[in-house]
Amino acid sequence: MDSLTSNLHEEKRQQLCALLGNVKLSLLYKASVHGYNASAFHQRCDSQGPTLLVAYNSSGYIFGGYTSVDYAQTGQHIADEDIFLFSFQGKIPVCIKLNSGHNARLDDSGVPNFGQQLYFCYNNQPVVLNQGNNAFTIITLSMYGNDAQLSECEVYKVKQVPDVRAEEKPWRNVQWTTERRGELMEFIKNHEPLMTSVSRIRILMIGPVGAGKSSFFNSINSIFMGHVTSKAMAGSTNTSLTTQFRTYPIKDGREGKPLSFVLCDTMGLEEQSGAGLDIEDISSILQGHISDRYKFNPVAPFQSEQKASKPASLQDKIHCVVFVIDATKVSLMSNKLEEKLSAIRKKVNSLGITQIVLMTKVDEACPLVEKDLQCLYISSYIKTKVQEVSSRLGVPVSCVLPVKNYSQELELNLNCDVLLLTALQQMLRFADDYLDDVSPIQDNHL
Repeated sequence: MDSLTSNLHEEKRQQLCALLGNVKLSLLYKASVHGYNASAFHQRCDSQGPTLLVAYNSSGYIFGGYTSVDYAQTGQHIADEDIFLFSFQGKIPVCIKLNSGHNARLDDSGVPNFGQQLYFCYNNQPVVLNQGNNAFTIITLSMYGNDAQLSECEVYKVKQVPDVRAEEKPWRNVQWTTERRGELMEFIKNHEPLMTSVSRIRILMIGPVGAGKSSFFNSINSIFMGHVTSKAMAGSTNTSLTTQFRTYPIKDGREGKPLSFVLCDTMGLEEQSGAGLDIEDISSILQGHISDRYKFNPVAPFQSEQKASKPASLQDKIHCVVFVIDATKVSLMSNKLEEKLSAIRKKVNSLGITQIVLMTKVDEACPLVEKDLQCLYISSYIKTKVQEVSSRLGVPVSCVLPVKNYSQELELNLNCDVLLLTALQQMLRFADDYLDDVSPIQDNHL
């Protein structure tokens, strides 16, 4: 394998690696050497984990696809929310994500396929075939110049190699102590909204499917209940488990008083129009028009007539917006999703609502942090992810808060609690900043 020579120029290799995060590419299969046939492909590429296929044609186009699921000839349809196609259009690789409702690929003994739409080395020949399926929205003219003849096809093993170097000094200071946990809990228990007309702070969680919005509520609820709970539906699927608008109050213990905030959960964002949470629905939520347990309809947003029938008070409006982003997928964020988040931020900004970014799954993103959560703020890799989130979403680095939700644990953990409670404290402070900003306007309307 080491003697194989890659056709991928270093600049393009680095650009593809940037799409996948901090990864190493190892060449497994080269069609001109091993043969343009399915058996040679499977012999070299089965059971190798995530792989990147890079194809070249005689017209100079470079294109291909990534799958995070092993090739194993199971004969099963594969679900892979991370799969994507790419093509170099100019100097930049353009990503095309899987359309909602489609299988990622068929894991059979044939040649590599993406969505049972694009087949490489089709019929054991140096060609690519587009079957015209709708799994991916592609234009073959821009993707490979309608030139189906391949001059080369390579498959690379993709291995995550986070930079797990420890900084000499923490880039944020955190006290990982029981005393600090107690201080944070007291602050939150005793907190009261800045304005007497608002009984509870309303915090809206927005993010892609599977990022951890519902898990954050469950985690906060667990801390105040004193044991791990799972009140909100949470899990890992291709489509949102949350189909309603939910407002979750939290009590100080099972018999305790309700705390001064409500966490509002929504459907996950999806790239395609007509899928996931609609931006118009988000606007209605922000302005207080949507009630608890309203069932979302991605193809029919909340109607303006309904808004007019229910004038919203400041009490009903959202006071802080939290964008929830999966640390392991920051670099895989597509242009469409980035555009959707930008449009939402523009709307939130127009209403003057404060914003925070919650970066979840930090333990899955960095082995150093997985081993010891207290290494979070000395991990150079997590620091680069925070900076990348800041750049992509256009928020200050100080507003990006890394956390680990409770997901597999059966018992509470001090380090998790400190991170989660610190994030919640910032949300309450940001909400008070918003109320302080709107209070003169409210007073003028009295």
